[in-house]
Amino acid sequence: MTSGRHDRLAYTLVEPEGEARGGVVIVHGAGSCKENHLDFARACAAGGLAAIAFDQRGHGASGGRLGAGVLDDVASIASLLPGSGPVFLRGTSMGGCFALAAARRARARAVVAICPASPRLLLPREGRYDFRADRRALEPVLRAIDLEAAVRTLGTDVMLLHAEGDEVVPIEHSARLHALAAGSRFVRVPGGDHRSVQHDAGLQVEAVRFLLDRCYSA
Repeated sequence: MTSGRHDRLAYTLVEPEGEARGGVVIVHGAGSCKENHLDFARACAAGGLAAIAFDQRGHGASGGRLGAGVLDDVASIASLLPGSGPVFLRGTSMGGCFALAAARRARARAVVAICPASPRLLLPREGRYDFRADRRALEPVLRAIDLEAAVRTLGTDVMLLHAEGDEVVPIEHSARLHALAAGSRFVRVPGGDHRSVQHDAGLQVEAVRFLLDRCYSA
C-alpha cells in the first residue's frame, strides 16, 4: 500500500502480488474520503487488480475545492495506475455519477457504479455541501453531464448496484440507467440503505469478478 499526492490530490494505491491484470480508480461520494473505500481496494488487489483511491478536491487530505476539473481529476489519477492493463472506474453516489461521466476521458474499459447520484441531485444548493466546493465552477459541469449518453456508450461494460432501501438516491434512477444501457448488469439489493452496498463483501467480490471478465476480453 502506497500513499502519495498528485496535483494536490491525496491518494492510496493498493497493488496485488505479481503483475496487475488491470487497474481501478475508486471515486468516493460527497463528504467521504479514500480511507472509506480501502476495503474495496484490497478486494481488487486480492483478485489481481491494482486499485487507487483518492480524495476528491475539497475532501480529506486533498487541497482546493471541488469544481470545474472534477472529471479531469479522475482521468489524471487513472494515469498513476501501474502496468498496461485496462483501466476501470468504480464510484459511489456522487462518485458513481462522476465515474460514469469520466469514463470516456479516462479511457475506462468498464465502470461499476453504486447508487449513482443524478447530476441534478448534486446541483449546488445553499447549505447542501459539507465539503469545500467552488459552486459557480461546479454547477456548469454538473449541468453538462449526460449520464444517459454515458451508459448507452458503455452498454455491457457498466455494472449498477443499488439498495432498494436507499434513502438518498432512489433506486429508480439506477433502473432507468440500466434500461438505457443495453446488456448492462443491474444488481437490486433488497433492503439496505445508501451506504450498505459499497461495503458488502459478497457484492465487492461480484464487482471485482465483473471487472476481471473484462480484463480477459480486452
